[in-house]
Formats: sequence, structure tokens, C-alpha cells
Amino acid sequence: MDSSYMTDPAIFVIDSLFSLYILAVLLRFLLQWCGADFYNPISQFLVKATHPPLKLLRRFVPSIGKIDTSSLVLVFALQTLADFSILLLKGVAISIGALTILSLTQLVSLLINIFIYAVFARAILSWMNPGSFNAASSILYSLTEPVLNLCRRFIPDLGGIDLSPLAALMLLQLAKMVILPPLHQLASLIG
Repeated sequence: MDSSYMTDPAIFVIDSLFSLYILAVLLRFLLQWCGADFYNPISQFLVKATHPPLKLLRRFVPSIGKIDTSSLVLVFALQTLADFSILLLKGVAISIGALTILSLTQLVSLLINIFIYAVFARAILSWMNPGSFNAASSILYSLTEPVLNLCRRFIPDLGGIDLSPLAALMLLQLAKMVILPPLHQLASLIG
């Protein structure tokens, strides 16, 4: 057996667990930021799942206006710890600066992907069951409405067909293409 026999499963477990929790904390931050319904069952799940570490962190990191900075600090710390653990298991040495930029890059990518999937899911739900209300559609509406409203400012009304989801998806993909490659290159230069 080669050395990757046990490291690959360990990396998989570390990456999966950290990714799920990072996603939960980032979603909590985004839903709080966009003013989603706090009493929605999905919001309540995210609050309960992320409350213990945030309660402790809020003692040291205060919020800045509407921005829950303790959530951002926790997300960044978890992503950095996950990246460090995975690189350590792979036997890759990396500087603190490169690790910081790598973690930031992955968080920006996750943030953009959240909005891409949310806009896509909202568009699909509007075709499947228009006008219905449930916990997921309420969350998707709250999360995507700021992005779609921004797109609606520049796209004229075309007789009942809303092209703002298409425009938002294109802009989000473009953002990934423009923002992420320079960050990856910067991390490799520092590393």
C-alpha cells in the first residue's frame, strides 16, 4: 500500500466536515445580512448549528453595523485550518501569506457559488411551482433578491419575462473568471 491509502480518506473527511460547517456559517451570515426571516426553519437550523462557536467569538469580535464580523472571522479561521490540515496531510509546505490568500480565494469562490446555485434554484422553482410558499423558496427569495434587483435596474421589462436570473448568472460566472485567477496566481507567487 502506498502512503495515500490513509491520507486520501482523511483528507476527504476533513474537507467534507469543514466545508459543510463553513457553508452553514457563511449562509447564516448571508441570511442575516440580507434580512431573511429569522423564524424560517432553515434559518433556525443554521442559527442552532452555528451558535456555540459564534457565542464565544462574539465576546471578542463585535459586529460592525449590519455585518456580523464574528461569523466572517469564524469562516476564515475554519477555512484556514482546513487548508492547513489538508496541506499538512499532503506534505506540502506553504507560507502563512500563501495560506491566507488560498483560504480567502476558496471563500470568495464559495460565496459566488452560493449565489449561483441560489439564483439557479430560484429560477427552477419559479418554473415548477410559481407563487407557492415554503421555507426553501422564502430563503432563496431573501438571498437572491438583492442580486436580481441589481440586474433588473439594467434590463428592461420584456413583457412578463424576467431575464434578471440569466443576467445574474452571467455576472456571477464572469466574477469568478475575473476575481479568482489573480488570487490563485498571487497565492502561488507567495507560496
